Amino acid sequence: MVLASSGDGRESAPPAASAYVALASGAYASTDLTRGPWHPQHQHGGQPIALVARCIERAAAGLELTHVARLTANLLRPVPIAEIEVEVRTDYAGRNVAHFSAQLNAGGKEVARFTAVAHREAGLDIPADLPGHPLPHAPRSLEQSPVAPFLFASKTTGYHDLIEGRVATGIAFRGPSAVWFRLRHPLVAGEAPGGLVRVAVAADSGNGISAILDFHRYMFVNSDLTINLLRKARGEWICIDARTLLGPDGGGLSEARIFDTGGLVGRSTQSLAIRLRD
Repeated sequence: MVLASSGDGRESAPPAASAYVALASGAYASTDLTRGPWHPQHQHGGQPIALVARCIERAAAGLELTHVARLTANLLRPVPIAEIEVEVRTDYAGRNVAHFSAQLNAGGKEVARFTAVAHREAGLDIPADLPGHPLPHAPRSLEQSPVAPFLFASKTTGYHDLIEGRVATGIAFRGPSAVWFRLRHPLVAGEAPGGLVRVAVAADSGNGISAILDFHRYMFVNSDLTINLLRKARGEWICIDARTLLGPDGGGLSEARIFDTGGLVGRSTQSLAIRLRD
């Protein structure tokens, strides 16, 4: 089952109400809301990463480990807009920490591989005068941030329809910038997205909102994403404060601070492969 338009001129299905639909088989049907900017039949990285993060978070919760502190996604192949499957394994589980691995499969092939670390949460009094504390907030509050136009928006349904954004600083898609993200639709039909899902969907856009190359001349696709969180993200809105750095030989790095409306929640990095478009 695939809830996506064919891309070959045939009539499209009605607009999707979620990025994925859970199937009785345990797999997930991908909808047009997963489409990314690089190819009309490939997903944006944020949605499948968020889907696997959701599955890992559920496995960790079964061990009473309720904070996913790190998630690393290795994107091996483009993820097609098609039926996909998630496999999660517990590599080690202790009293306070567990390590997980996972893979995302499509069409009989592994398309992405993941590792994650989950912690047990426990209330703790922290001294108020520690260096770097209290933790910083986003460059500009949600209420002060204007609506962000989405560079990759088009008449074709995709990622830009799944999220809405507001610019907290800079000019989105033209260098270092910070953008607030909110999901317009659930990641999985019938489910309210949690904080980790919201972070993953937004964090994979760090290289986009901080782009310093012309999107029409260059491709700067990320081959991975690592998210480190010092606490759970809360609320609907996530701010990604990102910048892109380029090396001389076709490599690059996007790095970002991650905020919710309460302040800093973590950081993310992406390795970039820089190429001229054909």
